[in-house]
Amino acid sequence: MSINIIISIPVLPFTFCLISFLPLFISVAADTDTDASTSPYSPTDYFLLDCGSSSNTTTSSDGRKWGGDSGSATSIFSSFESTADRQGGSVEQVPYMTARIFNSSQFTYTFPVSPGPKFLRLYFYPAVYSGINESDFFFTVTSGVHTLLSNFSASLTVAAMEPQVDSMVKEFVIHVRENQPTLNITFSPFPSFYAFVNGIEVCSMPNNLYIKGDSEQIPLVGTDDSIYNIDNYTALETDTGMFRKWQEDSFYIFGAAFGLTFRMNDTDIRYTPATPAYTVPTEVYSSARSMGVVRQINLNYNLSWFFPVDSGFYYLVRLHFCEIVAGVNGVNERVFNVFLNNQTAEENADVIEWSGGFRIPVYRDYVCRWEPSQAGFMARLTP
Repeated sequence: MSINIIISIPVLPFTFCLISFLPLFISVAADTDTDASTSPYSPTDYFLLDCGSSSNTTTSSDGRKWGGDSGSATSIFSSFESTADRQGGSVEQVPYMTARIFNSSQFTYTFPVSPGPKFLRLYFYPAVYSGINESDFFFTVTSGVHTLLSNFSASLTVAAMEPQVDSMVKEFVIHVRENQPTLNITFSPFPSFYAFVNGIEVCSMPNNLYIKGDSEQIPLVGTDDSIYNIDNYTALETDTGMFRKWQEDSFYIFGAAFGLTFRMNDTDIRYTPATPAYTVPTEVYSSARSMGVVRQINLNYNLSWFFPVDSGFYYLVRLHFCEIVAGVNGVNERVFNVFLNNQTAEENADVIEWSGGFRIPVYRDYVCRWEPSQAGFMARLTP
């Protein structure tokens, strides 16, 4: 099954974090395709900066063209270009091997953009730059009233990540207002420390993909009637967008029960206006993880996923479903419960009832409070 998890951090104004994972999911369908629901999204604003690069254009391994960053930055005198002292085995040349180093005052990148929501991705490869050790980089990143990163150390963050990695991407969703002609990203090093960034990506996104305001009220799991609204004054921090990356889910399975996996031989997903094609890649809805077909056995275990995340925050959790298993075509043929952090999020969930039919995708949003006493985030499905 596929799970998309969005982390929200309650800072005023709210700064939300979004983390997207790909455990395989369940499937559904209905004959409601339209041109709008099946068309791919074409970004209106798109910037790729290879920070610290002296070249006008560089090409990453995925074929995308990156530009140098001097034309997008202000206070250029308070920074300098540098190259990493080494290249880790999993580290790509572009954009990770060059960096812009900020050594004193605030440093701001300015992007001319149209109004609306944008994906912002910051690329970091902690290494030694111009003799500056990894531990000497501590900084804050802001955009307008939103604090995106605070007391941030890329080296400490990468060292704590599982599975182990050498580099990382911090992804955010920021809404640019009508009277705001630019998107500004400011790096502020702590006194006696430095800030750095290897790459910056800005990509526009469809309206209402995550930020829906009063049009959608999201249940707060563990309470009877509390709801959340995510509005245009909210910034979302994410790990994956347009050009989003999705992870296979087996690493996050908790316990010995892996269930069964399914994958469609074709990509006949019947998108709808409520769940258009750009919501997630077709590959997500074309694969699934499920319990077996023997009910008596299923009653003795559950499917669980565990995600190591920061405590003390609110998390927006998006679960994606699509019924793709042949023979499950009607209401009440597959019914299950959803638990998030050991709290009931959904009782008697029925994907066919939600979506309207076979191979029709649908998603559900929830907000959860992650307490400091909890070691990580748990999603669990039971029959």
